[in-house]
Amino acid sequence: GDVYKRQGINAEYGELGGATMRHLRDFRKLGRTSSHRWAMLRNQVTQLVKHDAIVTTVPKAKELRRVADKMVTLAKRNDLHSFRQANAVLTEPAMVRKLFATMGDRFGDRAGGYTRVMKLARNRYGDNAPMARIEFLSETAAEIQQEPASSS
Repeated sequence: GDVYKRQGINAEYGELGGATMRHLRDFRKLGRTSSHRWAMLRNQVTQLVKHDAIVTTVPKAKELRRVADKMVTLAKRNDLHSFRQANAVLTEPAMVRKLFATMGDRFGDRAGGYTRVMKLARNRYGDNAPMARIEFLSETAAEIQQEPASSS
């Protein structure tokens, strides 16, 4: 206690001068209220199902990945309850039907990791925010296993 006070460090809040660990920090707040954040993620996952890929900032893409993977898991389950759960998240009924018609078969043999986040080379003009493209994987798990490992 006294050592920290002499060094001007606030030990109560874990401010030991360096980077602190992210224990018990489950998700990114993205500088929004919870209702705004959830509405934004719902809209983005709907557009991701619609277009198979969207461009957004890196932190938003990493948060969107969590929601999108859960939607594909619901589509793979393919029962009435999971359909209604997906319908509560996606904002367009046609996209719920598309999700259940295509994604369940597309990712049937894959156990998670249905999306890919690729950082783009250029940051956003105006605020220099790092940008990323998030997309659903096009190849199946079986195709990846059949490819021989290329040695460079």
